[in-house]
Amino acid sequence: MSVRTEETNYANIPNYYGDPTWLIHDRFGLFIHWGLYAAAARHEWVMNREKIHPDTYRKYFKHFEPDLYQPQKWAKAAKEAGMKYFVITTKHHEGFALWDSQLTDYKATNTPANKDLLKEMVEAFREEGLKVGFYHSLIDWHHPDFPIDGLHPQREDEAFKAKASGREIQKYREYLHGQVRELLTNYGKIDYLWFDFSYPHQDWGWSKGKGAEDWHSEELEKMIFELQPDIILNDRLDLGRGVVTPEQYQPNAPIEINDLPVLWEACQTLNGSWGYDRDNLDWKSVDMLVKMLIDTVSKNGNLLLNVGPNGRGEFDERSLETLQGIGQWMRLHSRSIYGAAASNFQAPVDCRYTQRGNRLYLHLFSWPFKHVHLKGLSGKIEYAQFLHDASEIHYKEHDPNEVITSTEWEIAPDSVTLELPVQKPNVTVPVVEIFLKE
Repeated sequence: MSVRTEETNYANIPNYYGDPTWLIHDRFGLFIHWGLYAAAARHEWVMNREKIHPDTYRKYFKHFEPDLYQPQKWAKAAKEAGMKYFVITTKHHEGFALWDSQLTDYKATNTPANKDLLKEMVEAFREEGLKVGFYHSLIDWHHPDFPIDGLHPQREDEAFKAKASGREIQKYREYLHGQVRELLTNYGKIDYLWFDFSYPHQDWGWSKGKGAEDWHSEELEKMIFELQPDIILNDRLDLGRGVVTPEQYQPNAPIEINDLPVLWEACQTLNGSWGYDRDNLDWKSVDMLVKMLIDTVSKNGNLLLNVGPNGRGEFDERSLETLQGIGQWMRLHSRSIYGAAASNFQAPVDCRYTQRGNRLYLHLFSWPFKHVHLKGLSGKIEYAQFLHDASEIHYKEHDPNEVITSTEWEIAPDSVTLELPVQKPNVTVPVVEIFLKE
């Protein structure tokens, strides 16, 4: 019998950090991109895309006044959506710190906000029972010693580049390490540290990208684990280890490196932009996002789903509606997600399996007419029901030694046929919970 009884021991895989037990179980988290770019309201890379000079960009710092900021509402919305952890941009590439950093004046306490925005957020999410993750940019377009390269907003400003020719990466590196130390010292237990990003293989001729040698990633990593021994790190320190984090891309199979499974996390947006982008209308439907979550878990992954709060400190109405829609599905179906993983059984077309112990979950992406055939399950099912209302599903087991044929169709041997109602249940994605024989 091919029933999975043990979870993959990721802790024994060389490219992994810390104890991933909680992350593997929780499966669903909230990503938050929030900074000065929320005021620009046209993508978090606006400084880069529009080649904005730091003096011009400072208008967003001067007018950053999130007077409606209530992180308790954010945390409640995340919890009701079924999310179990969150990751917040403590500092994005623009260099602005959400916390009261002692290493810079370019921080939230010096804006009209006039307070440590990170502290309130961490407290609010912890109060709702979510684990705490920090995103931190390795890049800093504001710092006076971050060298100009092909990604810098002033990459084509020859006068600016000439004036910045004496910048010293080691001074920036000390600042980078110092800010990480602050974050891991002043906010209690941090469960996840999400760095962004290394790019050593990029070469523009006049400049090269930055990676582990520039960040002193080994040294940084050592400090991190001295401060937070149980923390989980992602894979962007250019050290070849950590949680694998594809962005706005869904792998077609569980991710493996050197034939070993790795912990991975699909990072997805609601509308195509990470930061608040007023005019971006590429909104994903609740149906698509629920299917994305299911698809990810069916391949042993997590989904980190992003919201970009606006300049007044609120989740916009469309984001809240989307989270509420996901939450309606999760309220009834979360046991097919939490603690679940890929199954060894092959799902039918337009379906996904997840499995947790002897419970196999069939997610029906397309509603069939009356029947769905499950290969390889004859003699292995104890009971079947819809997950949303615990109503019984009848099924017929086929003799493994007999192939049933007609002129138009064939049922494989050792399969089971579920008998479904003609009408699709009124849920985004119906799920059949199948109890397998021990």
